[in-house]
Amino acid sequence: MIVRMWEARAESYALADLITWVCDTALPEFEHDPLHLSSEVFSSTDHRVVVISKWRSSPRSLPDPPVMLIARAPHAWDFTQVDR
Repeated sequence: MIVRMWEARAESYALADLITWVCDTALPEFEHDPLHLSSEVFSSTDHRVVVISKWRSSPRSLPDPPVMLIARAPHAWDFTQVDR
């Protein structure tokens, strides 16, 4: 399993709109993918939105959000579970 963490900082006035875009536009683009297992969306008081998506393999990227909603370009990192 691969876990992709996607993070974007919203403009101070656009946190709710960025969350709406993630939930209503971005995530539905790949939730039907057979490699996709699940996704969770989080927000923070400093206007960040984080998506944690779990994949069997080959994670897909979220599309770029509308420029007017973000304070800087999104970042993404892939993780694999550590056996301990």
